[in-house]
Amino acid sequence: MKKGVRLPYPAPMFKLEVSGKILIIVFLLAFALRLISLDQSLWLDEATTGRVVANNSFTGILTNFSPHDFHPPLYYWTLKLWTTVFGTSEIALRFPSIFFSLLTGWMIYLIGKELRNKRIGLYAMIFFLFNPLVIYYSQEARMYMMVTFLTTCFLYFILRCSDPKNKTRKRDVIFANTFSALSISTFYGSAFFILAFYAYTLYKKASLKQLVPYLPGFILPLLALIPLLQVQLSNSKETLTAISNWTSVLGKADIKNLLLVPVKFTMGRITFEPKAFYYFVAIIWTGFIFYVASRKASKYLLLSTLFVAPLALGFLVSFYKPMLQYFRFLYLLPVLSLLIALGSQNRPQRVRVLAGFFFFSCVYLFFSGFHREDWKGLVKNITDEKKVYMIPSSSDPVQYYNKEIAIKDIRGGYGNESSILVIPYTSDIHGFDYKKALESNGFRQKNAQTVRGLQSERWIR
Repeated sequence: MKKGVRLPYPAPMFKLEVSGKILIIVFLLAFALRLISLDQSLWLDEATTGRVVANNSFTGILTNFSPHDFHPPLYYWTLKLWTTVFGTSEIALRFPSIFFSLLTGWMIYLIGKELRNKRIGLYAMIFFLFNPLVIYYSQEARMYMMVTFLTTCFLYFILRCSDPKNKTRKRDVIFANTFSALSISTFYGSAFFILAFYAYTLYKKASLKQLVPYLPGFILPLLALIPLLQVQLSNSKETLTAISNWTSVLGKADIKNLLLVPVKFTMGRITFEPKAFYYFVAIIWTGFIFYVASRKASKYLLLSTLFVAPLALGFLVSFYKPMLQYFRFLYLLPVLSLLIALGSQNRPQRVRVLAGFFFFSCVYLFFSGFHREDWKGLVKNITDEKKVYMIPSSSDPVQYYNKEIAIKDIRGGYGNESSILVIPYTSDIHGFDYKKALESNGFRQKNAQTVRGLQSERWIR
């Protein structure tokens, strides 16, 4: 461990001998948990990811898809390379996220060891690997776990660069810039994390000279992405205008979305009834976790800045470009895990943190009601249908599970149809009253079928 970055703290009361065997056991258990329910149905964004990598070349992803998305192309290129070998099944699409989550755990261990010792590294790694929100997004075919890994690598190398006795500092600066560039090329929101580091450096060093070596990893990828970003901003502006309730989906700047960040960071993607009890549990549990994390926050100012500043920046930017959804800040969970490990000073606290995370993770994994929308089950129920009426931009899951079903725009004409099947998914987001439109065309609802998070309806006239 580097003495240059070690801070003096009392020896922890709960000592655990860190060995290769313990690390292997932790990783095997974390890996095994991530395999549970891995083949659950893809939801809309995952199905879109599958369609993009299946139907586009590497060039096509950049030219055909990215202009209408609002993410850089690196994740899709990575998944395209992966699926070329392993296919586009649910499991194949999600496996890279599993790998990135496990690799992130390893980087957290190295950071904890760099900051203090192996035990802190182990605790932080465990708190991350078994965090319920991390478990959830380790099973999602999206870019959030990949960017979490890349920003964590960036954190590791900037910590190494802060050690005055580090003989490989020049090399580590190159690595820091590399992971900075890769993270921005994966997810624009990671720029908040890098800007937070810049702000901390200027505050501590009070010199732009200390910041200059780290600027290429931020400036160069942005310069390369500006042409694409300009088109994406223009298209997203049109989307916000055309889709009346799209702002609420993206995450507008309000207190509710801001408070959801700590709650979801500690409880994951689960809610339950009665709501009063859920809110009570959320307040107690979230309060406990953040109390532990805050105990040493002032002494680890870099970590504190890297957690708070990106959220503050995201909140401010969301007044202009809505993006204040907790999952877009998933890359902050390694920092939170490190702060929890540093702030927990005894065995009971650490056991409670781990037991709570493990409990909420198991609730998600073993209770299907908390799983993603069941498009697989819905499409299975309508296998005999030749066409369905719905919002076409939301139809990727139907096409993923059955390419033979034709998609008709629910907002368009219905011809001479006497019986149609309707999937009203996202019609409310688009501000379209489909019931009123169908009734005005002489239809009446005959029946409806419901699967997890979804509904199909039979309308006749």
